[in-house]
Amino acid sequence: MAFVVGLTGGIGSGKSAVAEEFARLGAAVVDTDAIAHELTRAGGAAIAGLRRVLGDGFVDAAGAMDRAKVRALVFADAAAKARLEGLLHPMIRAESERRIAAAAADAPYVVHVVPLLVESPDYRKRVQRVLVVDCLAQVQKERVRQRSGLAEDEIERIIDAQLPRPARLAAADDVIDNSGSLAALHKQVQALHRRYLQLARTPA
Repeated sequence: MAFVVGLTGGIGSGKSAVAEEFARLGAAVVDTDAIAHELTRAGGAAIAGLRRVLGDGFVDAAGAMDRAKVRALVFADAAAKARLEGLLHPMIRAESERRIAAAAADAPYVVHVVPLLVESPDYRKRVQRVLVVDCLAQVQKERVRQRSGLAEDEIERIIDAQLPRPARLAAADDVIDNSGSLAALHKQVQALHRRYLQLARTPA
């Protein structure tokens, strides 16, 4: 059975940078956001279902999910959000489970990146440790602004819809502080990597 670390954090906290460093060090990374993008890109396995539950207007000219339209819809319409989650979440869970099982044969441990890990009991049960990437709220907002170009009020709305920072930290077994430099981030990841290698070798 694979030793699985659940990696989570708010938008803009730096989950991708942490996951990339774990991958560089030799861990397998299974990212639910990456799986969701694969399912909803042009030709993705979820596109036919997306047309069915939301309508053709939420698929762009290239045949991919129109992310801006869908983001606006799910913030405004709880029923539409529930339909979308009912379509995507089982597909994402099944594919991530398959990838974790496949990775267990080759990697010393698996880093499972799940933005809603703490809020999702099903995902929480899959992991042996919860690793939270944390940063100051202002740093978080600035990163999202630079990366996405979203307006300030939209960034605030996304952050407000997520689990509050104290609740996420309370659920953590391990925390990476990503308020500083990339070098500081990598140093923390490297220390945790050594720890996880040891834990993965220790019988449960």
